[in-house]
Amino acid sequence: MLRFLVRRCLFFIVVVLGAMAVVFLLAQVTPADPARAALGPDASNEQVEQYRHEVGLDQPMYVQFWRYLGRLCRGDLGVSIVTRNPVSEDLGRAIPATIELLVPSILLSLVVGIVLGVISAVARGKLIDHASRVFSILGMSMPVFWLGLVLQLIFYKDLSWLPAGGRLPLTAVPPPAVTGLYTVDSLLAGDWGLFLLALKHLILPVITLSTINVATVARITRASLLEVLAQDYLRTARSKGLSEQVVIYRHALRNALIPVVTVFGMRVGVMFGGAVLTESIFTWPGVGRYAFYGLRQLDLPVVTAFVIYATLAYAVINMLVDASYSIMDPRIRAE
Repeated sequence: MLRFLVRRCLFFIVVVLGAMAVVFLLAQVTPADPARAALGPDASNEQVEQYRHEVGLDQPMYVQFWRYLGRLCRGDLGVSIVTRNPVSEDLGRAIPATIELLVPSILLSLVVGIVLGVISAVARGKLIDHASRVFSILGMSMPVFWLGLVLQLIFYKDLSWLPAGGRLPLTAVPPPAVTGLYTVDSLLAGDWGLFLLALKHLILPVITLSTINVATVARITRASLLEVLAQDYLRTARSKGLSEQVVIYRHALRNALIPVVTVFGMRVGVMFGGAVLTESIFTWPGVGRYAFYGLRQLDLPVVTAFVIYATLAYAVINMLVDASYSIMDPRIRAE
């Protein structure tokens, strides 16, 4: 197991370095001039050239890349052209909001998706199975931006049950910052009213971001579990007198979850892209919204930092998925 983790960590380093190289090269070939974008359209050509010399944009590409890696190792992601703040500081304020949105979405996707998939597989051919399959098809076919707008129209405009966006009402004072997660910080402060407000603001964005993943997990769980239930070792388990619940939940489901975890690991990476749309629709001040406005303003340091952030998160998630295989399957652990 230790050897496996060491290999995965080395592979993780190679992937991250490769992603950084690709991001750097893409930033170099973009038609926008970073020096002109940083100084604005009113700057003279002499000022632009002086700025290029000061920040090293006139150096050979390999020198710029080496300096770029050095800054990244020090945690220096550059300065935003729009906010004029260090990108690392802006991300530090935005990451807790994205975590508060992603974690419930991931948990909801896994729990609800697996439960629906198991129920659909056990009740194969029955009404609940058909309903689950229809939901899966609809959930996978609905775009994130369309679903978010529909939910806003129904639950905010028509029913007035839930807020349209933001983490808290404009008149509310955020809780004392401990973790940066409003729901957690309000609980730590003992403010239940503020906790309920923060929770209400989470409902629509979480549903929007997790619906397609719930549908995907449910469909993969159903197909995988039906395949496992047809295996000979489960017939043997039934012939020994084990109950159907023990056969399904103790023997079949564990093996059926391996493809589910694989697909969901990739879906979590896609959720970072979906977070850009979700946060923009619900004015959620997270990393996705920060990157969206950075892209609109051609703020290359912000866009580059977002790509690196998403790459790191995606690589870590895939490493955790690979490690989870050995937990679910003893044969993989033995190898």
